[in-house]
Amino acid sequence: MLHPNTPREAHSIKGNDRNLLPKQELLLIAAKRLLHRQAIRHLTNMLGRLHSAEIAYIIQQLDYPEEKRTTFDCLPDDETRGQVLSEIDLETGSQVVMNLSFSRVADILRWLGPDDAAAILRNFPEEQQKQILSLMNREDSTEVKDVLKYEEGTAGSIMTTEVFFLPENSTVSEAIRQLQEATEAETVFYIYVTDKDEHLTGVLSLRHLLTVPGTSTLQSIMTRQTITVNPETDQEEVARLVAAYNLLAVPVVDHDKTLLGIITVDDVIDVIREEATEDMLKMAGAPEEGASLHSSIPQATFARFPWLFTNLMGTFLSGALLWYFRFTLQEVVALVSFIPVVSAMGGNVGLQTSMLVIRGLATGQISQRDLSRVWVHELGIGLLLGLLSGTLVMGVGWIWHQDYLLGLVVGISLLLAFLVSTSLASLIPILFYRIKIDPAIAAGPLVSTTMDIVGIAIYLTLATTLLIYLV
Repeated sequence: MLHPNTPREAHSIKGNDRNLLPKQELLLIAAKRLLHRQAIRHLTNMLGRLHSAEIAYIIQQLDYPEEKRTTFDCLPDDETRGQVLSEIDLETGSQVVMNLSFSRVADILRWLGPDDAAAILRNFPEEQQKQILSLMNREDSTEVKDVLKYEEGTAGSIMTTEVFFLPENSTVSEAIRQLQEATEAETVFYIYVTDKDEHLTGVLSLRHLLTVPGTSTLQSIMTRQTITVNPETDQEEVARLVAAYNLLAVPVVDHDKTLLGIITVDDVIDVIREEATEDMLKMAGAPEEGASLHSSIPQATFARFPWLFTNLMGTFLSGALLWYFRFTLQEVVALVSFIPVVSAMGGNVGLQTSMLVIRGLATGQISQRDLSRVWVHELGIGLLLGLLSGTLVMGVGWIWHQDYLLGLVVGISLLLAFLVSTSLASLIPILFYRIKIDPAIAAGPLVSTTMDIVGIAIYLTLATTLLIYLV
C-alpha cells in the first residue's frame, strides 16, 4: 500500500534502494519521471501536496531550464510560486521567471517580501524593472524600490521594510492588541519602539511584553541599548553581529536612527551560506560565476582561466629558478630528489595558515588589531612544524643518499620555508582585510604558488652556499 504523501512514481524504485534515499531524492526522481512522460496533470497534483521547500529543492535539482520552468508553471497559484521563489537560489529563480510576461512576474512578486522581490528584480535590466514595478500596487512597489536603491551585498539590500514597531507611549495592552492585528508584518521576533518621528529608541522581546502589567508603557520597560546596522553595512558584518549577539533580527536605521527595516535570521543564514560558498570558490581559484554547473562551458572556462594563468606564471618562475641554479643541480644531482618535498610542504603549510586566518576574520575571532599576535602565534606553529618535518626529512636524506650534510641542507631549508610560509600566509589576509580586499583571494592558488617559489628559492640558495661541502 502506498503512503498517502509519497508519489506513486517513487514506489517504482526497488524497495531496498528506496529505503536508502531521503524523501527529497524520492520526490526529485518522481518529478523527473513525470516530466519525461509529460504527465503534467500528475506533476501538478504531486506538487500541490508538497511544502514549498521541497518544491524548491526539486526545481533547483532539475537538469534543464525548460524542466524548471515547466515545474514552476505547474504550481497551483501565484502565492505558492512566490513562496517557492523565496526558497530557491537567485540563479534558478531568475531562470523560471525570465520568460514570463511582466504582468505575471508582478503578480508573483507581490507575494514575496520586499527583499526577496528586489533580489529577483535585480536580474532584470533597469528598464524592465521599472515596467514590472509599474504593474505592482503602489505600496508593494514603493517597498521594493526602497530596497533596490541599496547596493547588492549591503544590509539595505537584504532588509524587509515590513517591520512591526510602536510608539514609545503605547501601553503593553495596546501593544498586544496591535500585535494580534499585525497580519502583514514580517515574522515578529521583537517589538521595536520609536518616538513620534519614527526614530528607534528601544526594543522589547515578546516574552518580556507578556510578563509585565498591561498598564505599563513601552518606554518604561524597553531595552535602550539596541544593536543596529546602517543600510550601507556589509552583509557579512550583519551576519557577524547576529551570530555574536544571538539575535533573531537586527534593525536597519539611517544616520538619524530612523527605522528603515529589519533583517531576519533566515536572511542571515542565506548570507552566511552565500559568503562561505564565495570564499571557498575564491580560495579554490574558481570565481562563483565560473563555478556554476548552469553556466556555459566557454563562460566557466574564461572565469577560471585568470587564476590558472597565475599558477602557470608561477610554474614558469619556478622553472626559471631551477635553470638559474642548474650548475648546482649538475654538481649534486641528489638535490633534485627533495625539490618536490620542499616546494609542496611549504605551499601546504602556507595554505593551512591562510585558511585559518581567513576563517578567523570571517567569524570575527581575529580583528585588525590582532596582527602581531596572529603573526607570532603562526610563526611559533611554523617553527615547531618545521622542526618536526625538517628532522624527519633530514633523516630520510641521510639514509637515502648516505650524506648527512645533504640531509641537513634539506631539513634546514624545510624549516625556513615553513617559517616564511606561515609568516606571509598570516600577514597577507589581514593586510588585504585592512585595505578592503576580500582576504579569501589571499588563499588558494596565490598562497600555494608563492610558497612553492619561496621554498625552491630557499632550498637551492642554501645548497649553492654550501656547495663546496656537498660535492
